[in-house]
Amino acid sequence: MAWRLVLTRANTKTQTLNPFLSLFFTSPFSTSFLVTKTPKKLKKRKRNKESPRTKHVQSNPNLIPHFERIVERDSYFRFATKSKTFLSSQPEHVLRLDDAGKLHRELGFPRGRKVSRSILRHPLLFQTYRHTDSKMWFGFTDLMEDLLLEEQAIFNSMESQRVTTVRKLLMMSVNKRIALSKIHHCRQIFGIPEDFRDRVLKYPDFFRVVVEGDGRRALELVNWDPSLAVSALETEFMVDEDKAKRAFKFPVKHGKDLDLDFDDSRKLNLLNTLPLVSPYSGDGSKFDVWTLEAEKYRVGVLHEFLSLTLEKRASIHHIVEFKEEFSLTRHTYQMLLKQPRTFYLAGTEMNWVVFLKDAYDENGVLINKDPQVVFNEKLCRLAEMQEMEPGFCL
Repeated sequence: MAWRLVLTRANTKTQTLNPFLSLFFTSPFSTSFLVTKTPKKLKKRKRNKESPRTKHVQSNPNLIPHFERIVERDSYFRFATKSKTFLSSQPEHVLRLDDAGKLHRELGFPRGRKVSRSILRHPLLFQTYRHTDSKMWFGFTDLMEDLLLEEQAIFNSMESQRVTTVRKLLMMSVNKRIALSKIHHCRQIFGIPEDFRDRVLKYPDFFRVVVEGDGRRALELVNWDPSLAVSALETEFMVDEDKAKRAFKFPVKHGKDLDLDFDDSRKLNLLNTLPLVSPYSGDGSKFDVWTLEAEKYRVGVLHEFLSLTLEKRASIHHIVEFKEEFSLTRHTYQMLLKQPRTFYLAGTEMNWVVFLKDAYDENGVLINKDPQVVFNEKLCRLAEMQEMEPGFCL
């Protein structure tokens, strides 16, 4: 044991004299059995950052449940809505079930699931049957075929109003033209029929179809109509000036040294907010991107865009479709959040829907309903039923 004592003393001396010499003197005892790290089971788990795909736009204090329920309802009826649109464009309104199983995007059912499960959820609208070729086919029920005829009658009766909607969209656009494919993609939120490409040819005084440099066909405005260049906000201003003044807020940044009370601050902000820039005032790209006038213009354009929709709402996918035509920026999301008096953003940060709040009552019911909206609501009620309810009015 004496040699261990000598070695330990030598080791202590070398550490005090020269730390590098201590490398040559090591203790023969192992300390590997000592716990030097916190075990994984005792470590606090870090919360994963919530994904924009699942994170809601609104926090609990600002949540408006009836708007959120509308977004959830759209998700529930996605298969019924998309399948109706896709099957309507097919010959004889039918599709082989094997082919339907490969079209999850077009028909709106979850990827990897059987399409037959989604069909069974809406027995009053869709059916499967075995054809003479021994293959299973997917198509509409007789009730659904009758509903399509009813919808076609609505398209015909509302054609003049839809023409006005398209004219106003073109008047707001940068070059007074929009690609036909973009209008087709967003046609349902405006109540525009599937065959609108053929219908616009009946109005040569309003539209003409041109071919752009990239080969795309676009719809171009022929004549400017000053009577249509009045926004919904301007109309509201003439009816209720005070309400229109409260619609938006562009606060003035000022120091605390001014010591402004609430009324003075409101008046100062009002001077900064008014007048708003009309969405029909001209080319939005002429404004410097970060100026107050540019932001007023973009807010006005989106307000008018939503006013032209059937349900006074639109998703991010619809708005992004017209990004170039309306001179919108990638900060549109933040811009809309800054105007909570007029706009409400529902859903998640990746898939949000913006509503015009004043278009709905306190229960989330649309105040002024277009005939197409009434038809869509009836279709949703039928889609929920497993069998026809007695007394249901078609």
